[in-house]
This record gives sequence, structure tokens and C-alpha cells, in this order.
Amino acid sequence: MTGPKTPRVARKRVAGAAPLLVPLDFASRDPLHRQIYDGVRSGILAGRFAAGMRLPSTRVLATELGVARNTVVLAFDQLCAEGYLSARGSGGTRVRATVPDSLISVTGGRRGAQTTRAVREMPAARVAAGRDSSSLSPRWAELLAHDPELGMSRNVGAVPFTLGMPAIDAFPSTLWARITARRWRSGAVVLGHAATAGDAALRNAIAAYVTSARGVRCTPHQILIVSGAQQALDLAARVLVEPGDAVWMEDPGYPGARAALAGAGARAIPIPVDDEGMNVVAGERIAPGARVAYVTPSHQFPLGIIMSASRRLALLTWARRVGGWVLEDDYDSEFRYSGRPIPCLQGLDTERGGAERVLYIGTFSKTLAPALRLGYIIVPDELVDVFRAARAISGGHSPTVDQGVLADFIGEGHYVRHVRRVRALCAERQQALLAFAVSELGDALALAPDAAGLHMVGWLPVGVNDQLATAAAAREGVDVTPLSRYSAIALARGALLLGYAAFDEGEIRDGVLRIARALT
Repeated sequence: MTGPKTPRVARKRVAGAAPLLVPLDFASRDPLHRQIYDGVRSGILAGRFAAGMRLPSTRVLATELGVARNTVVLAFDQLCAEGYLSARGSGGTRVRATVPDSLISVTGGRRGAQTTRAVREMPAARVAAGRDSSSLSPRWAELLAHDPELGMSRNVGAVPFTLGMPAIDAFPSTLWARITARRWRSGAVVLGHAATAGDAALRNAIAAYVTSARGVRCTPHQILIVSGAQQALDLAARVLVEPGDAVWMEDPGYPGARAALAGAGARAIPIPVDDEGMNVVAGERIAPGARVAYVTPSHQFPLGIIMSASRRLALLTWARRVGGWVLEDDYDSEFRYSGRPIPCLQGLDTERGGAERVLYIGTFSKTLAPALRLGYIIVPDELVDVFRAARAISGGHSPTVDQGVLADFIGEGHYVRHVRRVRALCAERQQALLAFAVSELGDALALAPDAAGLHMVGWLPVGVNDQLATAAAAREGVDVTPLSRYSAIALARGALLLGYAAFDEGEIRDGVLRIARALT
């Protein structure tokens, strides 16, 4: 693997297409497809790429830039999806006449009213008045625009080893279509406005499932249906955080949670993670009066550590003592391949009695498909009204047809059977990745079996920069993620994160061979 390369610029004129200047920095922390996206978008907004201008084909531009074609495809797909470009078949890809930025005006004003610390005493109407989406701050918009894990940087078409992709090839499409058609035929479809909290049957089904499968203690009344875990985090930030509040964040940890909380004005405090999970003692030393702690205790993202019982109790004790809240993100708890399931933190909190301090977040993006955009948040009784008010002004409700179909899917027992099948499939794919890594990668990337999850951590040799390794892999057409991207605290050793759930054995083998070429 070579050292950092100087930025290169594509200058060649392509027949039928205008010149395109896209600077790339292979030593940058930003993924290459993100750099291409930023370069083209900036050129459009600056007027250098005029409306109607034809761009080079993805194949030609990839050759000019010295990157894999899929890297350019990912950038162009996102630009098309967001309305900057349009693909016209034989007419090529062109800049749209009207781009989304010209239709958006973000004001610099602060929210009209802030959430108070005594949440249960705050009228729901105040939340609705103070958290209107029209008061979006420039800081929040800027944060979301530049976070590498959010919005525009999401990979639309996955290649090995894209992170965060479930086994969508196992989605039960035929069964899902049959249940959907049955609902339409029977007239059991809501086409008007629906309940903010979500479909009652779905909330009942979720309550029954998480009670038995995850040890959650709740009633359907405490559940809100949301558009995935990210919206749950956004709602929590709107309700629980005031500007200047300190929040504990696992480090390394999930940037989507950091963005949601920091976007509400919180001070994200990185708390180190060790082999027992978040170091609560360190948190109390660094920021003892924090307002919120965000954790992934059942399978820490991205390291895969299980939070120990003593750390769980210490975290709950801290939350009760200072009146803080714990956001428990149980993002992939269904995928446990060995040992007993790990009960959730929320169940332990309610079991111990007293004030409930844990908000539990779950999603169907990992077990079914991200495109469904369905998840849920379970909140303490005292927060139900204020969360419903916040939900009302952040989209109202999730798609009613999909909610109804999912309620039937869970209630008829299909969901449990599907999770069981996908869990076995993902276990096989993890074993395939391990086997190919041993035979093809040797000491270049050290992977160890993980008892749970949909990705693995591959440790690089000491002294190897994981950002440079990621860039080298991208040039071979492989999408890996550097561990350093998720850490504010300097790491003693670099690592690559490899998502494996979405890829069959052949794709995994090909991806490993490409990584081997990149790292040798």
C-alpha cells in the first residue's frame, strides 16, 4: 500500500460532455464517493456546471479519476435522488434546471421556545410551538450536511462490504405482497390522517414481541412508531436536550446519534469504550451533570462489545441520581449467533423500580429492509404526551399501509420465523468472511468471530493508517469503513469495518480478494 497521494483533478474533455473538474484527495477522511458528490454539487451551486450541462459517463469519469466505476455511480445516484442531476438514458446525465437548494430557505433564528429540564411539567403545546421544523438552525443543517454517515452519503447501491446493509435478498417479498393485497381487498387501509403514535395493532404487536424477545417492560401506550431509528434519535434530541447540555456519547460510536443530539445544541462528550462497554466512571469524571447518555449496550456500535452488568447498573444509578436520561439503541439485537440473548437495559431499569430513565429505540431496517422506514421508540409514561406532540410536528405519522402490513406480519408469526431464517443466513455469511479472510488476508487484516451483529471489525497491523487503507480498498471497488471515522479519541490501532449481511458467498470472496490486493 502506498502513502498519501496528492489531489488529482479530472480535466479530459469527453465527447458529447462538458469538461468536469472534480478534485479528489485520497488521504482525506471523507469517502471518495462523498468527495465526488461534494465536488459536483459545489460546482452546480457555484454555477460552474450550468443547467442542462451534460456530464461525462460514470465509466469515463471513473477512468479519469482513477477510481472504481461504482464509486462514481454512488455519487451520481445520490445527486439524481436529491434533484441535482437527471439521467436521460441515451441523453446522458445532465444538471437539472432547478436544484433543491434554490427551493430551500433556512433561517438563522433559534427555536421559539426551548424544552425545559422538567419535561413532565411542560405542556405538549409548548413543544409543538417551540420545535417547529421551520426554525431549523444553520448549525443543525450544516452538521447534517457534513456528517459522513447521514443523508447524502448513504450508499444507495451496496457493494462489499458496505456497512449497515441487512440481508435484503432474504426479504419475504411474496409474502409481504400477499398481505398487502389482502389488506387492500378487505378495505383495511387508512388513506386519511392517522394516529400520531402509530397503528394501534402494530404497537400491540411490538409490545408483545419486545416483552418476550428483549425483556422490555412497557405497554403499547408507551410506543411511538417512527421512520427508523434516526427519527427516534431526532425526537429524543428535540424533547430532552437544551442548547449547551452535555451528553455522553460512546467513543468510538454511532455518528447519527451524535449528529441528532449536537444538532439540538447539545455538547457531545466522547466517553471511552473498553471491554465492558461505556466507561461510566470516566463519564462521571468528565461530565458528571450530563443530560443524556447514548449507548448501544447489547452490541456496541461499532466494536461489538456487550456492556457488563456492573456497567449497566452504574449507568442507571448515575441517571437516577442526576435526573438524566439514557437512550438505548438496540439496533441489531436480533442477530445473536451464540450464547443467550442479552436482556435490554430498559427492562433492567423498570425491574429495579423507581423513576424510569431509559428510552428504548428499535428498528425494522436491519431485520426487514431499510426502505420500509419503520422503527419505534418506547418512552417512560411521563414523556408520552410530549413525544407525541414532537412527533406530530416532525411528519405526523409513518405510512399507514406499511404499518398495517407489518402489524399482520408480526401478529401472524411471520416476523419471528423470518428473523430466525435471516439470523442463520447471516451466521453463514460471517463464517464465509472469516474463512476467506484467513486464507487470503493473512496478517494484513485480523478478524475474529463476533457473537452478534451484521458487521465485523478487521484490525490492521500497528502503524497502518485505516483512512489510507480505506482509500486503497475503494480503488479496488470495495467499500470498507475506517474505524477512526467513528472516534474522537485517538486510536492505538487502525481497523476496517466490514458489513457482510447483504452479500452472498461469491460476493464476499471477491470482496476479500480485492481487499487483499489493496493491502498488499
